[in-house]
Amino acid sequence: MPTRRDVLQFAAAGLLAGTLPAFAAPTSTFTSKRPPQHQRRFVSASVEKHLRRIKADIGDPQLAWLFENCYPNTLDTTVQSGTRNGKPDTFVITGDIEAMWLRDSSAQVHPYIPLASRDPELRRMFHGLIQRQAVCIQLDPYANAFLPDGQTKRLKWSVNDITEMKPGVGERKWEVDSLCYPIRLAHEYWRATGDTAPFDNHWRQAMHVVLRTFREQQRKHDRGPYVFQRPSPLATETLVLEGYGQPTLPNGMIHSMFRPSDDACVYPLFVPANLFAVASLRQLATMSAAIHQDQAFADECTALAEEVETATRRFGQQRDSDGQAYWAYEVDGYGNQLFMDDANAPGLLSLAYLGCCDRNDPVFQRTRQLVWSARNPYFFRGSAAEGVGGPHAGLRMIWPMSIIQYALSSDDDAQIRQCLQWLKTTHAGTGFIHEAFDQDNPGKFTRDWFAWANTLFGELIIDLHQRKPHLLRG
Repeated sequence: MPTRRDVLQFAAAGLLAGTLPAFAAPTSTFTSKRPPQHQRRFVSASVEKHLRRIKADIGDPQLAWLFENCYPNTLDTTVQSGTRNGKPDTFVITGDIEAMWLRDSSAQVHPYIPLASRDPELRRMFHGLIQRQAVCIQLDPYANAFLPDGQTKRLKWSVNDITEMKPGVGERKWEVDSLCYPIRLAHEYWRATGDTAPFDNHWRQAMHVVLRTFREQQRKHDRGPYVFQRPSPLATETLVLEGYGQPTLPNGMIHSMFRPSDDACVYPLFVPANLFAVASLRQLATMSAAIHQDQAFADECTALAEEVETATRRFGQQRDSDGQAYWAYEVDGYGNQLFMDDANAPGLLSLAYLGCCDRNDPVFQRTRQLVWSARNPYFFRGSAAEGVGGPHAGLRMIWPMSIIQYALSSDDDAQIRQCLQWLKTTHAGTGFIHEAFDQDNPGKFTRDWFAWANTLFGELIIDLHQRKPHLLRG
């Protein structure tokens, strides 16, 4: 049975085999790759205005072209807006898969949040997505991906999964970050707009489900209700020990059976996701107290955040030969620790970006340095670029998302310039950011339509426009 990874890699191979050069040739005219306006799924006047303003400040024509193509890609191609039970409803697909991931959908629209306060249609889109995510969480908090409705045909790679699959669930891989991202989206939308309309009783109920699920997956008293197995030749697609995953010694951290790459964890106490949960629980506590005056629930969220943070700091750090502390990637509670990083967020490289720590935090800085080195088995350096990949796309395959995260967490002009150069020269002439590309041959890549990577690139350009505009003008 083909997996999601198989389908995407086969599609990429069929499209690209023998057709693209190792490096993108210079293009004399940079014609927009956006769909014609009448074919765009969602149009925001604020986003279009912001795009034009920032593009005008970018001195490099190719970089400006990439920004124009990528920044609006989520709105252009993946947003489906409507009404559900008399309320706004928004469904956001990932791109080349007709399903909505809680993580991806939240991250895809993140760059547009600052514009929502002055754009009613954009606010309606966010309102609909926040509400749809609440529906999904109440349907199954252990699922990572969802279908438009209960009648839609199942995803090919999930039809034989051994787990409890409800109608409307696309894939049921339990990932802690799947419940963190909707909170991050809701909190930042609320802070940016002051709009409390999306946060009704239905949303509140979903947040209670989030807290209950996090507690269940602390596995203090038993292994909890979640099991998952998939018939697959790939070890990263299934869980051992009857679907419960590798053994752990419960320590207060939350178990995550899969990573944000949708690959199975080696050790289920996944450090970046636990740090993300701490930040998300505190955001949820703030919202519950301020919007709903529900101090009791806010206190529960804060207490769990403190417990998880204490445990993660105790069990989730390592020390190198020089005695300096840095974050592990996964642990099991018995003392076994894994150091690596995966380009997907949350990962070690994206901790500051997700608000889990300050960018100048010494433990993060030490971790970042080790991630971007041979100490990380999934750090690749080739003739085209260097960066972090992961098991999902295989060895030698660099994810542009890691290059973007490296730039977002940097204050070094030379580092950021280098990252922009790598991003500008590895899109293989397509004008879009891909999932992964070969370290020596960007013409070999996966996923030609991956909206999260596109809008994350747009987010990087916006970030640099605010804090280092000279790097874009030069």
